[in-house]
Amino acid sequence: MIQKLFRIHRDQKGITGIETAIILIAFVVVAAVFAYTVLSAGLFSSQKSQEAVYSALAETQSTLEIRGGVVAYKGDSEIGSSVGKVEFTVTNAIKNGEAMDLTPPYQLTAGALVSSGLSNPTQIAYSDINTSEPDCAWTLDWIGKHTDDYLLENNEQAVITVWLHSYNGTAWADGGTNFLGTERVSTYHTFTLEIKPPSGAVLNMQRTTPAYLDTVMDLH
Repeated sequence: MIQKLFRIHRDQKGITGIETAIILIAFVVVAAVFAYTVLSAGLFSSQKSQEAVYSALAETQSTLEIRGGVVAYKGDSEIGSSVGKVEFTVTNAIKNGEAMDLTPPYQLTAGALVSSGLSNPTQIAYSDINTSEPDCAWTLDWIGKHTDDYLLENNEQAVITVWLHSYNGTAWADGGTNFLGTERVSTYHTFTLEIKPPSGAVLNMQRTTPAYLDTVMDLH
């Protein structure tokens, strides 16, 4: 009777210590690989997050801001006595920020607006309900002290003039590329200027012309 209860079949085998060790080692190896994968993913994610933060900081290190008002100048009858140019002053918005390259695409020679022949990394776009010009003609001047280059650095003030129509020194004309052509900016006209530097945030300005066009107008 006792032999029947505790009878051990001859063909049955128990698990050995070596097999147990192999299974444990396999578990340890799998856990190690999984842990390494998780750590690598975490480090990669942290690195990408860090790169994103540094990229965002770089974008905000050089940002323009308007200093003062936006002034519009009326043209002559050749362009319907509409607005011929818009002028404003910009500075670097961040103290010790990155210098901004404001190389102008146009310049004034003997009072006439002509191409500067220079590559301008900063573009200025015009848009309104009827038309848009992605790369307007504009010239550059300075207020106060500045270095002998086109970089807008700390404590410098640059005067940007956006020319909506061409000017030969005495009379206005519609102009071709980089100008509004036959489009006119007259009274109660809302338009937007976008200053797009090579780095930093885009500066948007939306203004509306008054009910009457004076020779010089401060656009609020």
